[in-house]
Amino acid sequence: MNAGIAQDTKDGVVLSVHVQPNASRSECVGLHGDALKFRIAAPPVDGAANEELIRFVAARCAVPRAHVVIRSGAEGRRKRLLIRGVTAEAAMARLAPDRTEEE
Repeated sequence: MNAGIAQDTKDGVVLSVHVQPNASRSECVGLHGDALKFRIAAPPVDGAANEELIRFVAARCAVPRAHVVIRSGAEGRRKRLLIRGVTAEAAMARLAPDRTEEE
């Protein structure tokens, strides 16, 4: 696991992500530089893509939506997420692109 992508903190894990909005479905597709890349099935309008990212990450990590917070980058493609209730190792395993999405 790349320590620059997911870092354990006292509050949870801080995750670096790159978001591509307007996708046909929400999914994690792998690495994009030093971040996990997500395709998000929502437009980047009125926070819709951010809400879908939070919903998707919370569902995959099995935590409440309130435990996923955008720490920085809310208006850009590069973001830093804080996920409470999981470790960096668990978050990376649950968000891995080869895992099938449970809906």
